[in-house]
Amino acid sequence: MDDIETIAALAALAQPTRLAAFRLMVAREPEGIPAGELAALLAVPQNTLSGHLAVLVRAGLAHGERQSRSILYRADLDRFRAMTLHLVQDCCGGRPEVCAPIVRGLMPSCSCKVDVS
Repeated sequence: MDDIETIAALAALAQPTRLAAFRLMVAREPEGIPAGELAALLAVPQNTLSGHLAVLVRAGLAHGERQSRSILYRADLDRFRAMTLHLVQDCCGGRPEVCAPIVRGLMPSCSCKVDVS
């Protein structure tokens, strides 16, 4: 990911409804979440949410998949990971202890087992 793509992704997340939508999509990985349910959970009209989701999709942070009469949205965690790595790729200047707190802070707070090797 380059600077332009990172700026686009950060700009997409720099709005309360889009950030909340993205966080809900992340929470519903890997199953995804129907657009109608997402709108209800966020208490926004579906047409308003549609515009917000379009911004997230254009930034590469989400994608939708039609299932019957609804669209199931999923967060693109690989793209989010690429953005995060781009932001911190030069953070330690050869001193890993500087970045260690950031890496620890990025560990999921769920009860799942994560292989960090």
